[in-house]
Amino acid sequence: MVAVEGALDRSLVDWLADSDPALRWQVLRDLVGAPSAQVAAERARVTTEGWGARLLARHDEDGQWAGGACFPAGFRGDLSHGQPWTSTFPTLLLLRDLGVDPAAEPVRRAIDMVRDNCRWENAGQAFFDGEVEPCINGRVVALGAYFGVPVEGVVDRLLGEQLADGGWNCEAENGSLRSSFHTTICVLEGLSAYEQATGRGAELVAARRRGEEYLLQRKLFRRMSTGEVVDTDWLQFSFPTQWHYDVLRGLDYFRGVGGLPDPRLAEAISLVLDKRQADGTWLLENTHPGEVHFAMEDGDGRPSRWNTLRALRVLRWYGAGDRPGPAAASAGGSGRRHR
Repeated sequence: MVAVEGALDRSLVDWLADSDPALRWQVLRDLVGAPSAQVAAERARVTTEGWGARLLARHDEDGQWAGGACFPAGFRGDLSHGQPWTSTFPTLLLLRDLGVDPAAEPVRRAIDMVRDNCRWENAGQAFFDGEVEPCINGRVVALGAYFGVPVEGVVDRLLGEQLADGGWNCEAENGSLRSSFHTTICVLEGLSAYEQATGRGAELVAARRRGEEYLLQRKLFRRMSTGEVVDTDWLQFSFPTQWHYDVLRGLDYFRGVGGLPDPRLAEAISLVLDKRQADGTWLLENTHPGEVHFAMEDGDGRPSRWNTLRALRVLRWYGAGDRPGPAAASAGGSGRRHR
């Protein structure tokens, strides 16, 4: 391991790095400041070793995972035990989170087969054409941008579906005029990824900034009307996040966009700082139930390498790594939907 930048504890970095290549290359890039060649070499291993290789090996002969786009083949809509996360859509999203090389031959082959063979359950639309829900389409745009598949039509649709308050909501088709944090973060992540990949200009940037303002006005987790916490689940950090919003996901989005942190993020940052354990780690919390390909961590209430990595790089971007923060958040709540 090369020298650690700043005051980050070496034992914590070693613990993070003592894992899968998918996590290790991000530690090297985001926390260690390793040379680009070393980062690239570690990232290349994601395709051939560990979690990334295991996921790639599980696709069907036609290129899909579990025989379906959003849901496994034969799924009957029973969500009593959670939403299954083994189909094509969540698997590709996880491969992106792991940082699999989109140019690697096994990845290109899988993406080409998904493009040619995978259809949405909604109405049989081609996978990279998206479907009707903006929370799904935002993530399709993120996947298209990452894997180099054209998704401009989906982007145009999303730009036309932005609500007056600046965000998006899958319930807009049923008459809702209020945005959803869950949907908005999915769309923002997609638009930001597409903007970075293509350089698309003013209209997209304006829409993205309006969506960001929707979150910032609410300090990432509070109601505009009362200042109460919208949903206490958002104060719990999960990985993978799937379609669900939480405060760490919101902060990680703003880190990814870059630039100077907005002052309205301060309370959310304090929440992250307050959740740091005595050993410097963050816990896995509120794992979203449902069938998965395999577990990557030890379960809720245990130290999480993924959440620790994500929290540390957010704090480094914000410049608050060693700054104390007051306890954030009183109780509140709202319902949740499966997407």
